[in-house]
Amino acid sequence: MIRPATVNDVKTIHETLEYYADKGLLLPRSLNNLYDNLRDFIVAEEEAEISGVGSLHVCWEDLGEIRSLAVRPDRTRQGIGCQLVEVCENEARELGLRKVFTLTYQEKFFAGLGYRIIDKGKLPHKVWGECLNCVKFPDCDEIAMIKELSY
Repeated sequence: MIRPATVNDVKTIHETLEYYADKGLLLPRSLNNLYDNLRDFIVAEEEAEISGVGSLHVCWEDLGEIRSLAVRPDRTRQGIGCQLVEVCENEARELGLRKVFTLTYQEKFFAGLGYRIIDKGKLPHKVWGECLNCVKFPDCDEIAMIKELSY
């Protein structure tokens, strides 16, 4: 089951994201950032345990970003990540967004879902506002990928 995240999920979300952030596979998110952006987050839940997390953040009038996509290590390769992306994309459609992008290290995963690599410089400047607080700024090595949504 995939559902909106609640405040009771934040610590588990944080632990899941930190696991991958510690390995350099995902950018870290502070507890403060997670609480501030809680309404963007969804979780995959199985047998009352969170197995995965993702978020959709609206960036501009026609553009959203899929962020913080992670599946618990013992639950990978079971389609949970794909389901989380699909729910984010469906929400983007409901909001009237035409495109979604991601900044990722998982190029193959997103390419398999129809995303294509783009030059980061083609994204609106508003996207880069949060980059100022990133541990990798200004030497970002994430890959920008985008998908045009079909309706």
